[in-house]
Amino acid sequence: MSEVMDQAGNALAPQRAAGAARPLPLAGVRVLDVSQVMAGPYSCMLLGDLGADVIKIEPPGTGDQTRGAMGFKMKGPDSMGFLNMNRNKRSVVLNLKSEAGREAFYELVKTADILVENYRPGVMKKLKCDYETVQRYNARLVYASISGFGQTGPWAGRPGFDLMAQAMSGVMSVTGHPGGPPVKAGVPVADIGCGLFATYAVLGAYIGAKNTGEGQYIDASLFEAALAFSVWDISEYWGRGTEPIPLGTANRMSAPYQAVKSKDGYFVMGATNQKLWLQLCETLGRAELVDDPRFRTNPDRLAHREVLIEELEKSFITRTSDEWVESLLAVGIPAGTMYSYPEAFESAHGRHRQMRMDIDHPNEGTVSNIGFAVKLTGTPQRVTRHPPLLGQHTDEVLGEIGLDAAAVESLAARGAFAP
Repeated sequence: MSEVMDQAGNALAPQRAAGAARPLPLAGVRVLDVSQVMAGPYSCMLLGDLGADVIKIEPPGTGDQTRGAMGFKMKGPDSMGFLNMNRNKRSVVLNLKSEAGREAFYELVKTADILVENYRPGVMKKLKCDYETVQRYNARLVYASISGFGQTGPWAGRPGFDLMAQAMSGVMSVTGHPGGPPVKAGVPVADIGCGLFATYAVLGAYIGAKNTGEGQYIDASLFEAALAFSVWDISEYWGRGTEPIPLGTANRMSAPYQAVKSKDGYFVMGATNQKLWLQLCETLGRAELVDDPRFRTNPDRLAHREVLIEELEKSFITRTSDEWVESLLAVGIPAGTMYSYPEAFESAHGRHRQMRMDIDHPNEGTVSNIGFAVKLTGTPQRVTRHPPLLGQHTDEVLGEIGLDAAAVESLAARGAFAP
Protein backbone atom coordinates (compact mmCIF):
# COMPACT_ATOMS: atom_id res chain seq x y z
CA MET A 1 0.00 0.00 0.00
CA SER A 2 1.56 3.30 -1.02
CA GLU A 3 1.10 6.24 1.30
CA VAL A 4 0.33 9.77 0.19
CA MET A 5 3.38 11.91 -0.48
CA ASP A 6 4.04 15.38 0.95
CA GLN A 7 0.91 17.45 0.58
CA ALA A 8 1.82 21.14 0.50
CA GLY A 9 5.34 21.53 -0.81
CA ASN A 10 8.76 21.86 0.73
CA ALA A 11 7.95 24.86 2.90
CA LEU A 12 5.90 22.76 5.31
CA ALA A 13 8.01 19.62 5.14
CA PRO A 14 9.94 20.23 8.41
CA GLN A 15 6.68 20.68 10.34
CA ARG A 16 5.23 17.52 8.85
CA ALA A 17 8.34 15.52 9.52
CA ALA A 18 8.28 16.57 13.17
CA GLY A 19 4.69 15.32 13.54
CA ALA A 20 4.91 12.28 11.29
CA ALA A 21 4.69 9.79 14.18
CA ARG A 22 1.67 11.40 15.81
CA PRO A 23 -1.63 9.53 15.44
CA LEU A 24 -4.24 11.06 13.16
CA PRO A 25 -6.88 13.18 14.95
CA LEU A 26 -9.66 10.58 14.68
CA ALA A 27 -7.55 7.50 15.41
CA GLY A 28 -9.63 5.16 17.57
CA VAL A 29 -12.97 6.57 16.37
CA ARG A 30 -15.23 4.02 14.68
CA VAL A 31 -17.66 5.14 11.99
CA LEU A 32 -20.39 2.99 10.43
CA ASP A 33 -20.97 4.17 6.86
CA VAL A 34 -24.48 2.95 6.01
CA SER A 35 -24.73 5.14 2.94
CA GLN A 36 -24.48 5.03 -0.83
CA VAL A 37 -23.70 7.23 -3.83
CA MET A 38 -22.23 10.60 -2.77
CA ALA A 39 -23.15 12.76 0.25
CA GLY A 40 -22.85 10.05 2.91
CA PRO A 41 -19.85 8.23 1.44
CA TYR A 42 -18.05 11.54 0.91
CA SER A 43 -18.61 12.57 4.52
CA CYS A 44 -17.37 9.22 5.80
CA MET A 45 -14.32 9.32 3.55
CA LEU A 46 -13.33 12.65 5.10
CA LEU A 47 -13.59 11.05 8.53
CA GLY A 48 -11.46 8.14 7.32
CA ASP A 49 -8.85 10.53 5.94
CA LEU A 50 -8.55 11.94 9.46
CA GLY A 51 -7.86 8.50 10.87
CA ALA A 52 -11.29 7.11 11.78
CA ASP A 53 -11.94 3.40 11.33
CA VAL A 54 -14.72 3.62 8.75
CA ILE A 55 -16.70 0.42 8.22
CA LYS A 56 -18.85 0.59 5.11
CA ILE A 57 -22.00 -1.51 5.54
CA GLU A 58 -23.12 -2.60 2.07
CA PRO A 59 -26.07 -4.66 0.84
CA PRO A 60 -25.10 -8.07 -0.57
CA GLY A 61 -24.93 -8.55 -4.31
CA THR A 62 -24.51 -5.04 -5.69
CA GLY A 63 -23.10 -3.13 -2.73
CA ASP A 64 -23.05 0.66 -2.97
CA GLN A 65 -24.90 1.67 -6.15
CA THR A 66 -21.91 3.78 -7.20
CA ARG A 67 -19.75 0.68 -7.63
CA GLY A 68 -21.47 0.09 -10.97
CA ALA A 69 -22.09 3.70 -12.00
CA MET A 70 -20.65 6.12 -14.58
CA GLY A 71 -21.22 4.13 -17.77
CA PHE A 72 -17.67 3.00 -18.40
CA LYS A 73 -15.67 0.10 -17.04
CA MET A 74 -12.41 0.00 -15.15
CA LYS A 75 -10.28 -3.14 -14.90
CA GLY A 76 -12.37 -4.34 -11.97
CA PRO A 77 -16.09 -4.04 -11.18
CA ASP A 78 -15.89 -0.72 -9.31
CA SER A 79 -16.37 2.67 -10.98
CA MET A 80 -13.86 5.51 -10.77
CA GLY A 81 -16.52 7.48 -8.90
CA PHE A 82 -16.69 4.83 -6.20
CA LEU A 83 -12.91 4.71 -6.00
CA ASN A 84 -12.80 8.48 -5.43
CA MET A 85 -15.24 8.48 -2.51
CA ASN A 86 -14.42 5.37 -0.54
CA ARG A 87 -10.73 5.24 0.32
CA ASN A 88 -9.73 4.61 3.94
CA LYS A 89 -12.72 2.32 4.54
CA ARG A 90 -13.38 -1.35 5.16
CA SER A 91 -16.34 -3.09 3.53
CA VAL A 92 -18.73 -5.39 5.38
CA VAL A 93 -21.66 -7.01 3.58
CA LEU A 94 -24.85 -7.28 5.66
CA ASN A 95 -28.42 -7.98 4.66
CA LEU A 96 -30.23 -5.60 7.01
CA LYS A 97 -33.57 -7.02 5.83
CA SER A 98 -32.74 -10.26 7.63
CA GLU A 99 -32.88 -10.78 11.38
CA ALA A 100 -29.40 -12.30 11.33
CA GLY A 101 -28.01 -9.32 9.43
CA ARG A 102 -29.48 -6.94 11.99
CA GLU A 103 -28.04 -8.98 14.85
CA ALA A 104 -24.55 -8.50 13.42
CA PHE A 105 -25.32 -4.83 12.77
CA TYR A 106 -26.35 -4.24 16.38
CA GLU A 107 -23.08 -5.79 17.54
CA LEU A 108 -21.23 -3.34 15.33
CA VAL A 109 -23.31 -0.46 16.68
CA LYS A 110 -22.16 -1.29 20.19
CA THR A 111 -18.57 -0.59 19.13
CA ALA A 112 -19.23 2.55 17.06
CA ASP A 113 -18.94 6.26 17.80
CA ILE A 114 -20.62 7.63 14.66
CA LEU A 115 -23.17 6.26 12.17
CA VAL A 116 -24.02 7.93 8.87
CA GLU A 117 -26.92 6.75 6.69
CA ASN A 118 -28.64 8.24 3.65
CA TYR A 119 -31.67 6.09 2.93
CA ARG A 120 -35.00 7.72 2.21
CA PRO A 121 -36.75 8.79 5.44
CA GLY A 122 -38.56 5.84 7.00
CA VAL A 123 -36.42 3.10 5.45
CA MET A 124 -34.09 2.70 8.43
CA LYS A 125 -37.10 2.49 10.74
CA LYS A 126 -38.58 -0.31 8.62
CA LEU A 127 -35.24 -2.09 8.83
CA LYS A 128 -35.22 -1.60 12.62
CA CYS A 129 -31.92 0.25 12.27
CA ASP A 130 -33.20 3.75 13.07
CA TYR A 131 -31.77 5.96 15.80
CA GLU A 132 -34.49 5.15 18.34
CA THR A 133 -33.70 1.46 17.97
CA VAL A 134 -29.91 1.51 17.87
CA GLN A 135 -29.43 4.02 20.68
CA ARG A 136 -30.64 1.27 23.03
CA TYR A 137 -27.44 -0.56 22.18
CA ASN A 138 -25.20 2.52 22.36
CA ALA A 139 -26.34 5.69 24.10
CA ARG A 140 -23.23 7.64 23.09
CA LEU A 141 -23.70 6.98 19.36
CA VAL A 142 -23.81 10.04 17.08
CA TYR A 143 -26.27 9.10 14.34
CA ALA A 144 -26.54 11.23 11.17
CA SER A 145 -29.28 10.82 8.59
CA ILE A 146 -28.72 12.42 5.19
CA SER A 147 -31.69 12.80 2.86
CA GLY A 148 -32.95 14.96 0.05
CA PHE A 149 -35.26 17.19 2.09
CA GLY A 150 -34.86 16.23 5.74
CA GLN A 151 -36.75 13.86 8.00
CA THR A 152 -39.77 16.15 8.51
CA GLY A 153 -41.88 18.52 6.44
CA PRO A 154 -44.12 18.26 3.36
CA TRP A 155 -41.28 17.11 1.09
CA ALA A 156 -39.63 14.67 3.51
CA GLY A 157 -40.84 11.55 1.71
CA ARG A 158 -39.62 12.59 -1.70
CA PRO A 159 -36.59 10.95 -3.29
CA GLY A 160 -33.79 13.48 -3.11
CA PHE A 161 -30.93 13.90 -5.55
CA ASP A 162 -28.56 16.76 -6.22
CA LEU A 163 -30.50 17.92 -9.29
CA MET A 164 -33.78 18.21 -7.37
CA ALA A 165 -32.06 19.98 -4.47
CA GLN A 166 -30.43 22.50 -6.80
CA ALA A 167 -33.75 23.21 -8.51
CA MET A 168 -35.93 23.41 -5.42
CA SER A 169 -33.45 25.37 -3.28
CA GLY A 170 -33.16 28.20 -5.79
CA VAL A 171 -29.58 27.42 -6.85
CA MET A 172 -30.64 26.80 -10.45
CA SER A 173 -32.56 30.08 -10.52
CA VAL A 174 -29.26 31.98 -10.31
CA THR A 175 -27.11 29.64 -12.42
CA GLY A 176 -26.48 30.27 -16.11
CA HIS A 177 -26.91 33.41 -18.18
CA PRO A 178 -29.75 35.97 -18.09
CA GLY A 179 -32.68 34.83 -20.21
CA GLY A 180 -31.16 31.40 -20.84
CA PRO A 181 -32.61 27.96 -20.10
CA PRO A 182 -32.23 26.39 -16.63
CA VAL A 183 -28.67 25.37 -15.82
CA LYS A 184 -27.44 23.41 -12.82
CA ALA A 185 -24.10 24.02 -11.19
CA GLY A 186 -21.53 21.91 -13.01
CA VAL A 187 -20.47 20.15 -9.81
CA PRO A 188 -22.91 18.52 -7.32
CA VAL A 189 -22.99 21.38 -4.83
CA ALA A 190 -25.94 20.00 -2.85
CA ASP A 191 -24.42 16.53 -2.49
CA ILE A 192 -20.92 17.66 -1.58
CA GLY A 193 -22.22 20.56 0.52
CA CYS A 194 -24.44 18.24 2.52
CA GLY A 195 -21.54 15.84 3.02
CA LEU A 196 -19.44 18.69 4.40
CA PHE A 197 -22.19 19.99 6.68
CA ALA A 198 -22.83 16.46 7.96
CA THR A 199 -19.12 16.04 8.73
CA TYR A 200 -19.08 19.30 10.68
CA ALA A 201 -22.17 18.23 12.62
CA VAL A 202 -21.01 14.72 13.52
CA LEU A 203 -17.62 15.97 14.69
CA GLY A 204 -19.27 18.59 16.87
CA ALA A 205 -21.71 16.04 18.28
CA TYR A 206 -18.90 13.55 18.83
CA ILE A 207 -16.95 16.09 20.89
CA GLY A 208 -20.11 16.75 22.88
CA ALA A 209 -20.68 13.04 23.45
CA LYS A 210 -17.11 12.69 24.73
CA ASN A 211 -17.99 15.23 27.42
CA THR A 212 -21.51 14.05 28.30
CA GLY A 213 -21.56 10.37 27.35
CA GLU A 214 -24.71 11.01 25.33
CA GLY A 215 -24.92 10.91 21.56
CA GLN A 216 -27.57 12.57 19.44
CA TYR A 217 -29.45 12.42 16.17
CA ILE A 218 -28.45 14.65 13.22
CA ASP A 219 -30.87 15.47 10.41
CA ALA A 220 -29.02 16.73 7.30
CA SER A 221 -30.47 17.37 3.86
CA LEU A 222 -29.31 18.29 0.38
CA PHE A 223 -32.05 20.94 0.18
CA GLU A 224 -30.86 22.80 3.25
CA ALA A 225 -27.20 22.49 2.28
CA ALA A 226 -27.93 24.13 -1.05
CA LEU A 227 -29.98 26.86 0.63
CA ALA A 228 -27.09 27.53 3.01
CA PHE A 229 -24.89 28.51 0.04
CA SER A 230 -27.25 31.33 -0.96
CA VAL A 231 -25.68 34.03 1.23
CA TRP A 232 -25.17 36.75 -1.39
CA ASP A 233 -28.25 35.90 -3.42
CA ILE A 234 -30.82 35.82 -0.62
CA SER A 235 -29.16 38.82 1.03
CA GLU A 236 -29.89 40.79 -2.13
CA TYR A 237 -33.53 39.73 -2.00
CA TRP A 238 -33.98 40.37 1.73
CA GLY A 239 -32.10 43.64 1.54
CA ARG A 240 -33.43 45.14 -1.69
CA GLY A 241 -36.55 43.15 -2.44
CA THR A 242 -35.30 42.23 -5.90
CA GLU A 243 -35.34 38.59 -6.90
CA PRO A 244 -31.87 37.30 -7.83
CA ILE A 245 -31.37 36.26 -11.45
CA PRO A 246 -28.56 34.42 -13.28
CA LEU A 247 -25.52 36.58 -13.97
CA GLY A 248 -23.31 34.22 -15.93
CA THR A 249 -19.82 34.65 -14.48
CA ALA A 250 -20.56 38.08 -12.99
CA ASN A 251 -20.96 38.94 -9.31
CA ARG A 252 -23.74 40.61 -7.32
CA MET A 253 -21.40 42.60 -5.11
CA SER A 254 -18.93 44.28 -7.44
CA ALA A 255 -18.05 45.00 -11.06
CA PRO A 256 -15.99 44.26 -13.04
CA TYR A 257 -15.68 40.75 -11.58
CA GLN A 258 -16.25 38.07 -14.21
CA ALA A 259 -14.96 36.34 -17.32
CA VAL A 260 -13.92 38.71 -20.09
CA LYS A 261 -13.03 38.10 -23.72
CA SER A 262 -9.43 38.34 -24.88
CA LYS A 263 -7.64 37.88 -28.20
CA ASP A 264 -7.61 34.08 -27.85
CA GLY A 265 -10.54 33.25 -25.59
CA TYR A 266 -11.57 34.24 -22.08
CA PHE A 267 -9.98 34.84 -18.70
CA VAL A 268 -11.35 35.98 -15.35
CA MET A 269 -10.50 39.14 -13.48
CA GLY A 270 -11.88 41.28 -10.68
CA ALA A 271 -11.41 44.94 -9.81
CA THR A 272 -13.44 44.55 -6.62
CA ASN A 273 -12.81 47.92 -4.98
CA GLN A 274 -12.18 51.50 -6.03
CA LYS A 275 -8.40 51.25 -5.73
CA LEU A 276 -8.30 48.23 -8.04
CA TRP A 277 -10.71 49.90 -10.47
CA LEU A 278 -8.42 52.92 -10.79
CA GLN A 279 -5.43 50.63 -11.21
CA LEU A 280 -7.25 48.71 -13.94
CA CYS A 281 -8.02 51.89 -15.87
CA GLU A 282 -4.37 52.93 -15.61
CA THR A 283 -3.13 49.51 -16.73
CA LEU A 284 -5.45 49.56 -19.72
CA GLY A 285 -4.55 53.13 -20.59
CA ARG A 286 -8.23 54.04 -20.35
CA ALA A 287 -8.19 57.18 -18.19
CA GLU A 288 -11.49 58.30 -19.71
CA LEU A 289 -13.29 55.48 -17.89
CA VAL A 290 -12.39 56.93 -14.49
CA ASP A 291 -14.54 60.02 -15.00
CA ASP A 292 -17.33 58.30 -16.90
CA PRO A 293 -20.42 58.81 -14.68
CA ARG A 294 -21.62 55.31 -15.52
CA PHE A 295 -18.52 53.80 -13.90
CA ARG A 296 -17.51 56.26 -11.20
CA THR A 297 -18.46 54.08 -8.20
CA ASN A 298 -19.07 50.39 -7.68
CA PRO A 299 -22.88 50.87 -7.56
CA ASP A 300 -22.59 52.77 -10.85
CA ARG A 301 -20.57 49.96 -12.39
CA LEU A 302 -23.04 47.34 -11.17
CA ALA A 303 -25.91 49.29 -12.67
CA HIS A 304 -24.12 49.48 -16.02
CA ARG A 305 -22.33 46.13 -15.95
CA GLU A 306 -23.04 45.12 -19.55
CA VAL A 307 -21.76 48.32 -21.15
CA LEU A 308 -18.84 48.35 -18.71
CA ILE A 309 -17.69 44.92 -19.93
CA GLU A 310 -18.17 45.99 -23.54
CA GLU A 311 -15.81 48.91 -22.92
CA LEU A 312 -13.22 46.81 -21.13
CA GLU A 313 -13.24 44.10 -23.79
CA LYS A 314 -12.30 46.72 -26.40
CA SER A 315 -8.94 46.69 -24.63
CA PHE A 316 -8.80 43.06 -23.52
CA ILE A 317 -9.34 41.77 -27.05
CA THR A 318 -5.99 43.23 -28.15
CA ARG A 319 -3.89 40.68 -26.19
CA THR A 320 -4.06 37.02 -25.20
CA SER A 321 -5.51 35.77 -21.95
CA ASP A 322 -2.13 34.72 -20.57
CA GLU A 323 -0.65 38.13 -21.36
CA TRP A 324 -3.46 39.92 -19.57
CA VAL A 325 -3.37 37.62 -16.54
CA GLU A 326 0.36 38.25 -16.18
CA SER A 327 -0.03 42.03 -16.58
CA LEU A 328 -2.93 42.33 -14.16
CA LEU A 329 -1.33 40.18 -11.49
CA ALA A 330 1.83 42.27 -11.76
CA VAL A 331 -0.07 45.35 -10.56
CA GLY A 332 -2.12 43.55 -7.91
CA ILE A 333 -5.37 43.00 -9.80
CA PRO A 334 -6.82 39.49 -9.25
CA ALA A 335 -6.93 37.52 -12.51
CA GLY A 336 -6.78 33.92 -13.61
CA THR A 337 -6.72 31.58 -16.58
CA MET A 338 -9.78 29.47 -17.29
CA TYR A 339 -8.63 25.85 -17.03
CA SER A 340 -10.31 22.58 -17.78
CA TYR A 341 -10.19 19.96 -15.01
CA PRO A 342 -7.23 18.13 -16.59
CA GLU A 343 -5.36 21.41 -16.89
CA ALA A 344 -6.14 22.37 -13.29
CA PHE A 345 -5.02 19.05 -11.84
CA GLU A 346 -1.87 18.96 -13.98
CA SER A 347 -0.98 22.62 -13.48
CA ALA A 348 2.26 23.38 -11.66
CA HIS A 349 0.24 24.55 -8.65
CA GLY A 350 -2.14 21.59 -8.70
CA ARG A 351 0.84 19.23 -8.74
CA HIS A 352 2.62 21.20 -6.01
CA ARG A 353 -0.47 20.97 -3.80
CA GLN A 354 -0.76 17.25 -4.62
CA MET A 355 -4.39 17.39 -5.70
CA ARG A 356 -3.95 14.20 -7.68
CA MET A 357 -2.57 11.22 -5.83
CA ASP A 358 -2.13 7.61 -6.89
CA ILE A 359 -3.24 4.70 -4.73
CA ASP A 360 -2.35 1.03 -5.05
CA HIS A 361 -5.43 -1.11 -5.71
CA PRO A 362 -5.72 -4.91 -6.08
CA ASN A 363 -7.84 -4.71 -9.25
CA GLU A 364 -6.74 -1.45 -10.83
CA GLY A 365 -3.03 -1.60 -10.05
CA THR A 366 -2.70 2.14 -9.52
CA VAL A 367 -5.77 4.34 -9.35
CA SER A 368 -5.91 8.13 -9.17
CA ASN A 369 -7.71 9.90 -6.33
CA ILE A 370 -8.44 13.55 -5.64
CA GLY A 371 -5.97 14.84 -3.09
CA PHE A 372 -6.78 16.18 0.36
CA ALA A 373 -8.59 19.51 0.10
CA VAL A 374 -7.07 20.86 3.31
CA LYS A 375 -3.66 20.12 4.74
CA LEU A 376 -2.97 19.25 8.37
CA THR A 377 0.68 19.95 9.03
CA GLY A 378 1.05 18.24 12.41
CA THR A 379 -0.92 15.11 11.55
CA PRO A 380 -1.14 15.04 7.75
CA GLN A 381 -3.88 12.89 6.31
CA ARG A 382 -2.79 9.74 4.54
CA VAL A 383 -4.25 6.82 2.68
CA THR A 384 -3.91 3.64 4.69
CA ARG A 385 -6.58 1.62 2.86
CA HIS A 386 -7.50 1.47 -0.80
CA PRO A 387 -11.22 1.72 -1.65
CA PRO A 388 -12.47 -1.67 -0.46
CA LEU A 389 -13.70 -4.53 -2.57
CA LEU A 390 -17.30 -5.48 -1.83
CA GLY A 391 -17.42 -7.37 1.45
CA GLN A 392 -13.63 -7.56 1.63
CA HIS A 393 -13.50 -7.09 5.41
CA THR A 394 -16.66 -8.85 6.58
CA ASP A 395 -14.93 -11.73 8.39
CA GLU A 396 -12.16 -9.47 9.67
CA VAL A 397 -14.48 -6.90 11.24
CA LEU A 398 -16.91 -9.43 12.71
CA GLY A 399 -13.97 -11.26 14.23
CA GLU A 400 -12.78 -8.03 15.86
CA ILE A 401 -16.11 -7.59 17.65
CA GLY A 402 -16.00 -11.09 19.10
CA LEU A 403 -17.85 -13.23 16.59
CA ASP A 404 -15.89 -16.43 16.04
CA ALA A 405 -15.99 -18.56 12.91
CA ALA A 406 -18.90 -20.64 14.20
CA ALA A 407 -20.96 -17.55 14.98
CA VAL A 408 -20.26 -16.07 11.54
CA GLU A 409 -21.17 -19.38 9.91
CA SER A 410 -24.45 -19.42 11.84
CA LEU A 411 -25.24 -15.88 10.71
CA ALA A 412 -24.47 -16.84 7.13
CA ALA A 413 -26.81 -19.82 7.31
CA ARG A 414 -29.60 -17.48 8.45
CA GLY A 415 -29.13 -15.06 5.56
CA ALA A 416 -27.02 -12.32 7.16
CA PHE A 417 -24.78 -11.89 4.14
CA ALA A 418 -26.95 -13.05 1.25
CA PRO A 419 -29.28 -11.02 -0.99
